Amino acid sequence: MKQILETIVKSIVENQDAVSINEKQEADKIIFEVKVQESDMGRIIGKQGKVANSIRTLMKALGSKEKKKVVIEFLD
Repeated sequence: MKQILETIVKSIVENQDAVSINEKQEADKIIFEVKVQESDMGRIIGKQGKVANSIRTLMKALGSKEKKKVVIEFLD
């Protein structure tokens, strides 16, 4: 799942080398902390948060196959 998220994020941002994804696993939850360059943060969030919500929806659907809750945090 981390590789899929990384592919999605890297396809959106300009500076792909600055993308960093940290994965934390708990009992029934996976937390992804996504860091991108400050200038690319607007691209990831999108207008009114639509891009970020789309990424979250897709990853939640993938997590439901494994019966895990997926949380994605976009960090500065």
